[in-house]
Amino acid sequence: MTRETGESDAELPADVVLLWGLRAAPRRGPKSALTVEDITRAAVEVADAEGLSAVSMARVAAQLGNATMALYRHVKSKDELLLLMSDAALEDPPDLPETGDWRTRLTQWSYSMMSVLRRHPWFTQIPIAGPPLGPRNLAWFDRALACLSETALPEGEKVGVVMGLMTHVHGQLRLSADLAAGYEENPEAFGRQYGAALTRLVDPRQLPALSKVVSAGVFDLDSLYEEDDQDFDFGFGLYLDGVAAFIERTTSS
Repeated sequence: MTRETGESDAELPADVVLLWGLRAAPRRGPKSALTVEDITRAAVEVADAEGLSAVSMARVAAQLGNATMALYRHVKSKDELLLLMSDAALEDPPDLPETGDWRTRLTQWSYSMMSVLRRHPWFTQIPIAGPPLGPRNLAWFDRALACLSETALPEGEKVGVVMGLMTHVHGQLRLSADLAAGYEENPEAFGRQYGAALTRLVDPRQLPALSKVVSAGVFDLDSLYEEDDQDFDFGFGLYLDGVAAFIERTTSS
């Protein structure tokens, strides 16, 4: 997804110019056969195979069979490379029905995003520095907003609903990645050891609500770690229930 260069491009932030392929080609030296897309694709391949920590300008250059300095003609730093990777990881969003129940469509959108990003688990290690700006990020944003097109919500409130949903989805991805790493390192910490520790540590006079949960045996399980989306499903359903109540309250007043 690209956009034609225009007179106003000089006013755009440098990261936007990079993400949208609007940066002018290097003028010095012979014309390079490399493109920003080639470099980004190679970086994603390295991260998928070896993890984000393996990504460096030198390693990506080796993946492409080029000299490291050849990359710097197109991508100025590793930070720029990570920015490009964070947009590329999303891939292109799926086509959703143009009409239909907003809840069904947003559910399909959310699980599609999770499915895409789970193919690139390193994505969760890249900090989110701001609102969506890259072409794929904005394409996903547009698809989610379109899911609410047949509601009577004002445009600004549609944005609020989608941004909250993004927070929920991205948070689940980051949390599940961290928990999976923790479980692999120390699975016993996710079992009855945790419940036993809480039984000894939680004083009902100081932590009365948590004490009730512990006494109810909620944590008396062989493993608290779940590889499925059961916890996400529950929280996601609560979020959509809240959106439904908000739509009803907003549009009926």
